[in-house]
Amino acid sequence: MRIAPLLRAWIALALAAWLAASPAFAATERPRLVVLFVVDGLPQRQVAAYRDQLAPDGLARFLARGASFEQAHYGYAFTVTAAGHATLLTGAYPHRTGIIGNQWLDIATGQQVYCTGDPLAEYIGHLTDPLDGTSPRNLKVETLGDVLRKAEPRAKVLAVSGKDRGAILPAGHAGTAYMYMSDSGGFASSSYYMREHPGWVQAFNGAKPADRFFHAEWKPLLAEEAYARSLPDNQPWFPRPGRLPMKMGAADEAPGPKFYGALLASPFADALTLDFARAAIAGEKLGADDVPDILAISLSGHDYVNHQWSAESRLSHDHLLHLDRLLQAFFADLDRTVGRDRYLAVLTADHGFMPAPEVSQARGLSAGRLSGSQLLAAVNAALEKRFDAPRLVQAMSASALVIDRKQLAARGLALDAVADAAREALLAQPPIAAAYTRRELASGSRAGAPLFEAMRNTWHPDVSGDVQYALQPYWMFGNAGSTHGSPYEYDTHVPLLAWGPSWVHAGPRDARAEIADIAPTLAGILGIPAPAGNQGKPLRLAR
Repeated sequence: MRIAPLLRAWIALALAAWLAASPAFAATERPRLVVLFVVDGLPQRQVAAYRDQLAPDGLARFLARGASFEQAHYGYAFTVTAAGHATLLTGAYPHRTGIIGNQWLDIATGQQVYCTGDPLAEYIGHLTDPLDGTSPRNLKVETLGDVLRKAEPRAKVLAVSGKDRGAILPAGHAGTAYMYMSDSGGFASSSYYMREHPGWVQAFNGAKPADRFFHAEWKPLLAEEAYARSLPDNQPWFPRPGRLPMKMGAADEAPGPKFYGALLASPFADALTLDFARAAIAGEKLGADDVPDILAISLSGHDYVNHQWSAESRLSHDHLLHLDRLLQAFFADLDRTVGRDRYLAVLTADHGFMPAPEVSQARGLSAGRLSGSQLLAAVNAALEKRFDAPRLVQAMSASALVIDRKQLAARGLALDAVADAAREALLAQPPIAAAYTRRELASGSRAGAPLFEAMRNTWHPDVSGDVQYALQPYWMFGNAGSTHGSPYEYDTHVPLLAWGPSWVHAGPRDARAEIADIAPTLAGILGIPAPAGNQGKPLRLAR
């Protein structure tokens, strides 16, 4: 029977006709390779602030000779790494992907769930802890790479990142993910994808590439006066000392897990990630034939730097400049190995970053830090007073309260009644801006209320909690230098850049774009359907 090949041929012809008729794309040869760069934790405001200090052909390749969507945003409320990476190539927000956060509480069992955790898969050649990320089993929708591999079985889809979730979620169900191993300084995949690493991965790791950075110094790229627009080093509110130059592994006698882990909050782990991507292009022959391939590269260093010292720090400022130069060198290699006119590059971020509360306070804004345990205690105290039951809220999970089902059953209490009371108790706390219950989010009954749509896009009925909440602007949980995870512009507004002369007309685009638009845009260029869960729209890249 040859029905399947004939059906595939018919689908290919139909897609070609659709592509030719689409006003969003020019009729041109498909790219041999699509490269998606994700700079973890890069807010758009940093790209704008330091544009004059960029190298000629790093980020400036996009800004000067590509498309720059100046108003690109995430359309949901809890802006964290896993949720963002799940959106990028699915075109779907958490209410469809099921990736509501980096981790969450299983409502039925009370157990912690990690976004890319999978007890059936383990790292290759490395110990695997119970909550380590090893597969995309929690991702409820398909990715662009999944669709491409269905249409083109010879297509290769590969993702690499300093974080497991930064590789696994863009790789999707049918791609291959490699993640940085902080115990060894190498990269590994998991048994979900393969039994053993291919030879090129073994060769890369065998060379101990991270060791070349042992006792290397992270030095400022520019003269001191160039950093006048960012905060000086060693601010009193930094959770750990932060000052350049910074020597890697300064207290260690030899490279080891402590040193390898510390590389993540520096430009050196990003250099390693890009080196591994170079090895993948050569080892897998990405972009070498007429079948399109996808390579997703998630660069994690900026997020680690911003968490420790904030996006307003000189360390973050300089880190972005180092990363810009690393990208320039990588583009030169892509031009040489794949061919300048044969690949399409897109760069974005998985979320932005809020200014540290101390920075906002110095600017005269209402800002502060909040203790999650104290907030939970206050809500539970209010509920106990009303229902004569202690600890009715079991936990905080992915920016939501989870109500204890066992307590409800034992005491004959109704979930909706307790959720309504928990919402009232939350809103009585000044740092809380909005809160909505499971019933309200499921029904859409509060449409038009403050932050409701963004919070509804964050909430998934199967895995989210019972009362979703958002803090007031410029407030955060914890004592990190800074963080993200809000529905406000500093967290939702990220760069969205594209380059590829055959497919992209150069120039800024001022209209609002959604990060969910990336997947259907790339699908149109590749001549395949958008992923089934997609809720974005194709962006106009060509004239």
